[in-house]
Amino acid sequence: MTKRTVTVNLGINGAFITRRWEEPENWMRLTRECGFNQHSFCGDVIDPFFSGDREFQLEQATAAKEAAKRYGVKICDFYTGVATHRFLGLSHRDERARRRMMEWVEGAAEIAAAMGTDRLGGHVDAFSVEVLSDPQLTKEAVARQYQTIHELAVRLKSSGIRCLMVEQMYIPSEKPYTLAECEEFLIETNRGFSGIPVIVTLDVGHQAGEHYGLSGADTDYVEWVRRFGAVSEIIHLQQTTRDASHHWPFTDEYNRRGHIKVDAVLKALWESHQRYAQQPYASVLPPVKEHVLVAEIIPGSTKTEAKLLAELKESAEYLADFVPEDGLQWEFER
Repeated sequence: MTKRTVTVNLGINGAFITRRWEEPENWMRLTRECGFNQHSFCGDVIDPFFSGDREFQLEQATAAKEAAKRYGVKICDFYTGVATHRFLGLSHRDERARRRMMEWVEGAAEIAAAMGTDRLGGHVDAFSVEVLSDPQLTKEAVARQYQTIHELAVRLKSSGIRCLMVEQMYIPSEKPYTLAECEEFLIETNRGFSGIPVIVTLDVGHQAGEHYGLSGADTDYVEWVRRFGAVSEIIHLQQTTRDASHHWPFTDEYNRRGHIKVDAVLKALWESHQRYAQQPYASVLPPVKEHVLVAEIIPGSTKTEAKLLAELKESAEYLADFVPEDGLQWEFER
């Protein structure tokens, strides 16, 4: 029987750049100097609506692409930052709000293609309290979300983007936030496939749903990776506690306080590929060929640049004990 190969690499999320460095040269230089050779580009650094005009945005994107090449860095994706989390979006009851958020996504796709990446992802939707308080309104909003995402997947086919990634979250207003919701999401957004694949981004700190009554497997990051890792190209790593999503670095100080174990993540990811064929979503999505474990370390505003860069370097050294610079290669039965 033929084998399939899966690679596992490390990257850093560009959220550390936000509001600190403005020159594309520095974005990629710092990425490399901190010990990472893959960069997940943060949408807050070049926002399709807020960062100058489109000419400026594409110039910045091209400059980032050229700087990445000089420093031996691969821009592995374009990912939403904080901005889009502040708005109701793709499931909104008013079509004008949905269309505007779709414009944001399509603008982000153009920027992503200009910087040489074919992955686009993040979270660009939220359900209102009014909707969540009514089961029928919630059902209708879920249907709108699936339809809008499917429409985006079709429209992005000619953009140079290869897959659209939606991040699993940990509050009921940002779906999917349970294992069952995530399974349904993957199946429904890819059923009757006619666009680019819609896949999920996992975050090992997004299992803090206990504040809204979740328990058991829904609050276990290992189970999330075991269940959906095989179809998640980007997996966000952060050090955190069980009841929050702190986005701490992987330093001695924070590893003592947090509960995330990188070896447990890798073991669950391996198991996810072993179990892929038995998953309901296997009928609509193939297993991915590459994973990038992206350290999503988001510093507070008062953290000095010197402290921030030191923590990123220490995190890279720690993570390299699990995933070397040239990555891991796994083989599985087809």
